[in-house]
Amino acid sequence: MYKANMGNTTMYKTGLSLAIAGMAVFATPTVFANDDLSNVCPNPIRMADTGIEGMGPLEEAFGPFAEAFATTTGLALEMFSLSNRTAAGTALQYDDVDLVFAGPSEFVLFDRESDIEILFAIERPHYGSSFFVPAESEIETLEDLEGRRVALKDVGSTSGHIFPSQMLVDAGLDIQRDLEIIMAGDARIAALVNGDVDAMGGGNRDIDEIQAMDPNGEYRVIAQSDVLPGDPVVMRGSLDDACKTALRETLRTNADTLWNALIATDRNEDKFLNRDSSLGFDRTNEDYDVVRRAYEAAGIAL
Repeated sequence: MYKANMGNTTMYKTGLSLAIAGMAVFATPTVFANDDLSNVCPNPIRMADTGIEGMGPLEEAFGPFAEAFATTTGLALEMFSLSNRTAAGTALQYDDVDLVFAGPSEFVLFDRESDIEILFAIERPHYGSSFFVPAESEIETLEDLEGRRVALKDVGSTSGHIFPSQMLVDAGLDIQRDLEIIMAGDARIAALVNGDVDAMGGGNRDIDEIQAMDPNGEYRVIAQSDVLPGDPVVMRGSLDDACKTALRETLRTNADTLWNALIATDRNEDKFLNRDSSLGFDRTNEDYDVVRRAYEAAGIAL
């Protein structure tokens, strides 16, 4: 079913890709139509993910989704491995890919440079930012973080950097002078558990990782953001309007099938699964203004 696409493309020569060589047609009642959109859309249609590098991880994460996508649209899904969000933005700008799985922060960055539209978004009711401290800490509010060491995630992470920074600014703190921020990436959990920092800002579900690393410890949430807009799958704006309309209608019709295929892999189940999570087809560019405001409030240039 899968093979590596090592042919010539306008993508970076070091980018590995995963091509869907055929289509699996599943006799399942939840698939309402096996549409063939190849008369209005590119076939194969090219998709990248900004958070996964390498052909193997891409196959592991999106293999079932690619099969369901091919079944419901008649389009082979060719997936490209890109090294970072900058590469993905450039690929969109120069029409080297048609679709990109992105995060909210990446969407607003892409929107500055490229003509893009939202195909659908992965809506997660638990998606937001929280600040955590040990239960015995004297810190009760964000204002109490003045003069403290605080771990955040990666630069540009929506829930692990951009919104925690905005929350600190909204609390009246100067994030350059009033506290010491450590961009700790994946080490942020250990930094909190080991006492290397006084608090940690990250995603709401980081509490699961904290408790897994320190099962006997107790931790408190001192602040939490509103629910953030979902992770969008964006389309290059230069796709034919007929293709964009057909993709939206076909994927919306088969949303349950595609969602079940998306969370069929360990990586996506862990990231997205929640009894209230779903594919949303009504997100607009304006829904991500909250992310743009967060960049502005935090003094972080887009």
